[in-house]
Amino acid sequence: MKKPSTVLTKLRAGQIVSCCKLNLADPRAAEIAAFSGFDCVWLDMEHVPNSIRDIENQVRACKVYGTDVIVRVKRGAYSDLVQALEADATGIMVPHVLDLDDAKQIVRHTRFHPIGRRPLDGGNADNAYGAHPCDEYIRFANHQRMVIVQIEDPEAMDHLDSIAALEGIDMLFFGPGDYSHALGVPGELDHPLVCDARRRVVEAAHRYGKFAGTTGTNTTLPGILKLGYQFVNVAADVASLREDFTRIAAEFRLIAADAGTTRDTNRAKSAAGYPVANGRADR
Repeated sequence: MKKPSTVLTKLRAGQIVSCCKLNLADPRAAEIAAFSGFDCVWLDMEHVPNSIRDIENQVRACKVYGTDVIVRVKRGAYSDLVQALEADATGIMVPHVLDLDDAKQIVRHTRFHPIGRRPLDGGNADNAYGAHPCDEYIRFANHQRMVIVQIEDPEAMDHLDSIAALEGIDMLFFGPGDYSHALGVPGELDHPLVCDARRRVVEAAHRYGKFAGTTGTNTTLPGILKLGYQFVNVAADVASLREDFTRIAAEFRLIAADAGTTRDTNRAKSAAGYPVANGRADR
């Protein structure tokens, strides 16, 4: 049968899972993240104009290294929820889940019998193009594929327990950025109300035997883990590129400026009659 989920295996064993978010659509970006050692790569169809073909190719790149893929899907028809799963993503993340009815509809569309009524095909990558019997395919998908709901709105806080208790939901994922925005304090991720929500999400997840995920950095990671989160996205391709390119460019300017100063000094000393050896003026 197909390879079990690395993320679910680690989470069910009580271990911590690392994740890297990608905005770039090129499968080479996914390949780099996969062989760099992250447990999971997070692809995005909510904020990024990725096509399902982009997602499919990035999933393939990650599978070479046995790295799980979570796809944050668009909110729309049921096909927007299931196509990433049929491309053999390890799981989907559904943004802005507001209440129990919303969560129930997601489960209905993404889980097979007896949990939900996900449309059944079986001829795609998630069933090795029809290689496995229907009952085996259904059991594997229900047990080894994740459905993650994002809690990123104050309206959802009154429904945390009912959402967390719902069969078919694996993880509550707290989104501090949108949550702070909804409160009118955009970007204030340490605002007391954001911190309170971060705590309440993980507590609700644990009350019902579900996992809790969120975003952070290696700097904030100890505090996040202390709260009880097991799944943490700690990196992003665009952030890493921006930071590293900015650092390299700044270092280059310093070195070039120093070299330019040295050349100017040498020319001045040479003109004044001082001997210049090995590219430097000797006094």
